Amino acid sequence: MSKLNKDILFLIFEELHDDSRSLFSCLIANRLWCETVIPILWKNPWCYNINYSNKNYLFLIIVSYLSDDIKGFLTSRGIQIPSFSNQSLLFDYLSFCRSINVNTIGIITSIGSSSTYNQFLLQQEFYGLFMRKFPELKYLDMKSIKHQIFYFPGARFRFESLCELKCDTTIDSSYFYGLAHLCQYIQRLIIINIELNDDYHGIAELIGVQKNLNYFEWKDDDSLYFPILDPYKKVLFALENKANTIIHLKISFVFIDCTLQKVLPKFHKLKTLIAAFDNFSDEQLEKCVHRDLEIFKIDYFNLNAASIIIGNSGGRLKKILLGPYDLEDDYVERFGEDSLILTRKIHESCPLIECLSLVLSPSKEHYIELEKLLKICQNLKLLLLVIVDHTYFEELTREITLRYGGELLKILSSTSTNIKEIRFCGDLEFSLEALEEFLEKWEGHALSILMSNYVYKRDDYKKLINRYKKNGIIKNFRCEPYMDIVNMDF
Repeated sequence: MSKLNKDILFLIFEELHDDSRSLFSCLIANRLWCETVIPILWKNPWCYNINYSNKNYLFLIIVSYLSDDIKGFLTSRGIQIPSFSNQSLLFDYLSFCRSINVNTIGIITSIGSSSTYNQFLLQQEFYGLFMRKFPELKYLDMKSIKHQIFYFPGARFRFESLCELKCDTTIDSSYFYGLAHLCQYIQRLIIINIELNDDYHGIAELIGVQKNLNYFEWKDDDSLYFPILDPYKKVLFALENKANTIIHLKISFVFIDCTLQKVLPKFHKLKTLIAAFDNFSDEQLEKCVHRDLEIFKIDYFNLNAASIIIGNSGGRLKKILLGPYDLEDDYVERFGEDSLILTRKIHESCPLIECLSLVLSPSKEHYIELEKLLKICQNLKLLLLVIVDHTYFEELTREITLRYGGELLKILSSTSTNIKEIRFCGDLEFSLEALEEFLEKWEGHALSILMSNYVYKRDDYKKLINRYKKNGIIKNFRCEPYMDIVNMDF
């Protein structure tokens, strides 16, 4: 490694841009490594999983860029400005920076003063400094922003290069009007909706001026209630005009009305679709044809909608995810048939599937379709199986759940697959004997298994699991909370 030149090291360290622990450790290896890593760390120094309220050195570095007059003014306000030696900084840190995270800036400025007004003044100086020192601005997370930073000197030039914007709906429309005037090449727009609005006009204006928007995400806060009809109309119509550029669409609406049903079929180029399909008729669903779709996520109670959309996809789906299940009385009657049709539709239409979550009834018919799926879908790497016996309205006995688990393991053992990780939830349990028989037939694999049942932390199960860890059949075996198990990114 000592013979690698700086360009090669930079390419290697760039691959670690999300791994702050490794990057920080590289700082102390030698001078060359330090000089190579600093620009990567400072490209977005607000994104790491650290406690910024304790990072006095980060506050110190930013304050050191302020002029003596500004430092004097801030000190006169009672803001704690550290004293500085005449020694210059080793690097021009802010010249590497291309991002702003408003929330993190707020945390850092609290180091200087506990006064809300003083923090506002300090943030004002920081943002003015960033507009002067940053070579460009690529990423902006402006949730909870209080400063109209696009009016700062130099802001026009910086904002012209903005690629990614995260915001929430507490922001006044004037902010979005200001951004729309400066930013026309945003590629990723992420909006957290935490405040009721009847038109979201400013957001619609910002969407309307974009020339290369390819990723759009909207997430409603679960506590929102909409007394008005179709509150998203302006936003959805603005998105409709970008249907030829948007390839990743993630929409989590609390309230679904007719506009989404009209607009969604226009997005023919989608590679990612995450949405709910409440109140869509089968006729409306048949119009949702997305031949390039690779990632698809839908709620468990929209299984019929999932089958129709998957059937109309172009056979390129690699990831199919279902939201957490919680069967309601009015859905129980349809669940068995809908889940059976979905499993069948996947093995008929998704030969390239790599990551899959399934909610199944433990019936013979469902298990037959699962076995077909495992034999056909040979690219499958990660599989989540949620077993739900919707025919029982009283508590299931352990004898029944053990039978369900044993039958499922036999199916998994009988199919030759490339699965690397299996997750199990729901109405099933594995006996020691069934689990051992399954693991014996999995020889040659390094399998990760995640369970939502903590019975597998018993000593007898631990002994069995550790034996198969030693011979390499089990790579990882963990018991985790249900919500972590069904989160396929966990």
